[in-house]
Amino acid sequence: MSAVIDFDKTISEVLESQKKFLNSVDMLLNMGDPQSDTTLKDLIYQEDKMKLFHYRPRVKKVCKTPTLIIYALVNRQYMMDLQPDRSVIKNLLESGLDIYIIDWGYPTAEDRYITLDDYIDVYIENAVNEVLRESGADKVNILGVCQGGTFSAIYTALNPHKVKNLITMVAPIDFEAGAADGLLFKWGKAMNVDSLVDAFGIVPGELLNGGFDMLKPFQLMINKYLGIIDNFDDPETAANFIRMEKWILDSPDQAGEAYRRFIKDLYQENKLVKGSLEIGGRTVDLEDITMPVLNIYGEQDHLVPPAASIPFNDCIGSTDKELVAYPVGHIGMYVSSKSQQLLAPKIAEWIWKRDK
Repeated sequence: MSAVIDFDKTISEVLESQKKFLNSVDMLLNMGDPQSDTTLKDLIYQEDKMKLFHYRPRVKKVCKTPTLIIYALVNRQYMMDLQPDRSVIKNLLESGLDIYIIDWGYPTAEDRYITLDDYIDVYIENAVNEVLRESGADKVNILGVCQGGTFSAIYTALNPHKVKNLITMVAPIDFEAGAADGLLFKWGKAMNVDSLVDAFGIVPGELLNGGFDMLKPFQLMINKYLGIIDNFDDPETAANFIRMEKWILDSPDQAGEAYRRFIKDLYQENKLVKGSLEIGGRTVDLEDITMPVLNIYGEQDHLVPPAASIPFNDCIGSTDKELVAYPVGHIGMYVSSKSQQLLAPKIAEWIWKRDK
C-alpha cells in the first residue's frame, strides 16, 4: 500500500524551516562580533612576535608560586578563555592561581629561520625569567598545553631548577605510540617536511587547518554545520558557534625551520622519548624532571591520542606524578561542560597542595 502524503503538513514544515532560516540569517547579520579572550590581563614583556601576559587576580588569596601557561604554536591560546562561561583561565584565577600566558603571535616571512632551539632556549627561557622577576618567586609552575606541553617537558628537563610543578595537558610525548592510534601522527611520520618547508619557508596555517579537517572530514566539515541549523536562531548558541569557528580559522603560520625540526625529531624519529633530542647542544633527558607532575589527557582525543600522552609518566624521574583522564576530546578539554566542572578545580587543588 502506498504512503499518503500530507501536502498541507509538508508545505507548513517547509515554510516553518524557511522562516527559521531567515530569522537566523537576520540575527547573524545584526548580532555583532562575539568576543573571546576577555579576561583582564596586562602585557608585561614582548620579544619579536612573542608576548607575555599577566592576568589580573580575581580573588584576594593568591598562590605564591606563579603559573605560566605555554600553548601550542599551531593554534591561538585564547581557546582557554573562549567565552566567559567556558573559560579555563577564569576558573583557574577564581581558584586563586597567579596566571601568566605566552601569546606566540603570528610568524611572518622574516621568522622562517626561527628554530626549535629559539623557542625553548630564548622565548620560553626569557618568559620564565620575566615571570620570576615580576612575581619575585624563585620558581614557576608550568602548564603546557598540546604542543606547548611538549615544549614544556623539554624546557623543564633542561631547567629543572626553575620549575616547581609541571602540568601537561593533551600533550604529545611518545610520537611512536601515538602513531598506532592517531592519524595525525601517521601523517607526520610520512610527511616530506623538507619539501614543504623549502617550498613555503613559512608553513601556511590554512594548509595545516585543512589537514586537521581531513582527520574527521564528515564531522568537522559537514555534520557540525548541519547540526547547528536547528539551533541557530538562539543568540547564545549562535554566538558560541561563531566564537569556536573564529578560533578554528585563526591558525598562525609556522616558522619553517622550527616546524621542520619538530616533525623530523619528534613525529618521525621520536627523539624525546628515546633520549636523543638535543636543544642548544644539550641532550634532553626526561628523567631530569623530578618535580611533581600532573599529566592530563582526553580519552576521546583524536588529535593527541591517549597513547601519545600516557607514557610521559614512565619516562620522568619524579616520584610525585599523577595521570588524569577526562571523557572528552581535544577541544572538549577546554570548553566542554565536563571540563568546566572538573578540569580547573583539579589543577588548582593539585597546585595548592604543593604550594609550600
